[in-house]
Amino acid sequence: MAAVTATRVRRAAARTGQYAALLCYLVFLAFPLVWLLSTALKTPQEMALLDPTWIPLEPTLANFAAAFGEQDLVGAARRSLTVAVCSAVLTVLLALPAAYVLARYRSVVNRIAMSWVLVSQVFPFILVIIALFMILRQFGLVNSLVGLVLVHATWCLPFVLWMLRGYLRGIPRVLEEAAAVDGAGRWRTLVSVVAPLAAPGVAAALMFGFISSWNEFLFALILLKDPGVQTLPLVLVAFTGPEGVARLGPLAAASLMAAVPSLVFFAFIQRRFRGGLVDGAVKG
Repeated sequence: MAAVTATRVRRAAARTGQYAALLCYLVFLAFPLVWLLSTALKTPQEMALLDPTWIPLEPTLANFAAAFGEQDLVGAARRSLTVAVCSAVLTVLLALPAAYVLARYRSVVNRIAMSWVLVSQVFPFILVIIALFMILRQFGLVNSLVGLVLVHATWCLPFVLWMLRGYLRGIPRVLEEAAAVDGAGRWRTLVSVVAPLAAPGVAAALMFGFISSWNEFLFALILLKDPGVQTLPLVLVAFTGPEGVARLGPLAAASLMAAVPSLVFFAFIQRRFRGGLVDGAVKG
């Protein structure tokens, strides 16, 4: 009896420790968002206090008005959204057929290709952008959103390819064999059988491509010089003065607004993460 009681106590203590660790992690994740919201609602005088407060003493929307009044945040957000969506879709369209080939066929070429994909992940940004900048300049795509979409898709493609390859390998071959018996070719099997079953993996790849492109700064800084085509991360830099001193209130308000589209996109696409599609197909 004493041993059973001790076991229950240890399990309760372990469960309590797990919940405590999870709570600390959630607080850590929420800290930047809460800090942005608090700063965006403070007056300049309150932000200058030596003893900072979490809850604004006199909440104000002046920082939001200043952010929208000084910069074209809506236009920049629209351009960032266009680039992020196009980059994510293009990346998945290119990666899915390639991942299917790499997942289903074992050959020396495939092993070399996957090794090169892994090696490409260690390339620094500056090494890639030099070659891409020269290519885009030849085609007149510098200072263009189309060029930025191609760069973002190129940068995200190796990781998405690796992600989808692992997911496709988990789909039972018996489903493709059944489709082949019914007369479906490889391409028809990929589109009608494999792609629907890989929906959670495709959703994860889309989200990775979208978030990577939405937050990307260095490529946009090098490629986009015209203020009329600059994306949101570049516009946010405008709230930092030439002397390097950031205007925290408008910057926090603009950054908070910049986080909204990615949160909405995640809320929209997270339903596709639900598993069970493959299990259900096998059982059916």
